[in-house]
Amino acid sequence: MKIKDVEAFWLRCPIPEEKQHISDYGLQTSFDMTLVVITTDDGLQGFGEAKAAVGSSGTCASIVNCVEKELKPILIGEDARNINRLWEKMYNGSRDHYALSRGRKFPILGRRGLTVSAMSGVDTALWDLKGKALNTPVLDLLGGACRDQMPAYASGGWADAEQIGSQLNGYVAKGFGGVKMRVGVMDETVSNSVKRVQAAREALGPDVKLMADAHGTFSVPEAKQFCRGVEDCNLYWFEEPINPDNRHGTAEVRTSTAIPIAAGESEYTSFDIRDLLEVRALDVVQPDAAIIGGISEAMRVGHLANVHQLELAPHCWGSAFSFMAGLHVAFASPAATIIEFSLGGNPMMYELVKEEIEVKDGIVEVPKRPGLGVTPNWDFVHEFKQKN
Repeated sequence: MKIKDVEAFWLRCPIPEEKQHISDYGLQTSFDMTLVVITTDDGLQGFGEAKAAVGSSGTCASIVNCVEKELKPILIGEDARNINRLWEKMYNGSRDHYALSRGRKFPILGRRGLTVSAMSGVDTALWDLKGKALNTPVLDLLGGACRDQMPAYASGGWADAEQIGSQLNGYVAKGFGGVKMRVGVMDETVSNSVKRVQAAREALGPDVKLMADAHGTFSVPEAKQFCRGVEDCNLYWFEEPINPDNRHGTAEVRTSTAIPIAAGESEYTSFDIRDLLEVRALDVVQPDAAIIGGISEAMRVGHLANVHQLELAPHCWGSAFSFMAGLHVAFASPAATIIEFSLGGNPMMYELVKEEIEVKDGIVEVPKRPGLGVTPNWDFVHEFKQKN
């Protein structure tokens, strides 16, 4: 299984006007992703996703350049089955031989940021490729499933206080037993965020799991104020309360409240997650396989969550490829019990791939198709491919 070619495509697809929403990122009118394709000498292909942003849109030209100009030369001619070795070669660059011989890392300067995002797409594509070659789901290569099915929570919730209840109950009507709403700077004031959460809880009743996501936009005092205001709303978790660069501030917020604190989607590699755990900042760990370093690194984060007795809840706001990567990791991880399912306007979840991703009555069944279980719709890829 020698690697013959490595390609990356920046895709940007418009979101239908009726499905657009306004958040702290502004009006979301399009969805972007980087599709990474690895081809072996026998013609087999694996697919992965790399992200330039945790939200819907982002400029992916630099990721495409990194994959094709920096990572591709490292990968061409290598055995695609040696995923661990290839991860180390990409992460350590010209000093990879030291890393592999000494048993510790000698990373390149781009050990965080878009280089790791690019690696994420490559790594996930390698896992997809290996699963297809062996005619088995990636999940089985990770040690097999810890459960046969998993509940999904509906991720959305941008409506104002008057409409948030009906919006979230619309998700519940589709069978979801958990829902997530957005709060933070988009509400202008902490008081408005509190009112929206209170309205949501009143409309949902006590039995539906309710999460709130601030996208890292509160200050530490604002996050504390928010927690005090919603302490009777029984939040399942409060996600990214403040700027992810301020891990000590996140820990300070956590010590001020009994509400579980979630974060991790903006982090690169398990080293960043380790640093959050060392300051006791988290209750719920949320790696994104298209950012953290691929399926390989997401699984390492899953092991950290398990060892620290924390919940693993992969961030799955992206295309069908990063969703499936997160899903395989979640099913293979003892610490994961619930998975994110986007209910925003997201053509990358449905039109980008040939297969249908099914959630029935809020439940996702264990993946059974070889590899990630999804393949590109090439007509869609060619239609929405961007020039770098």
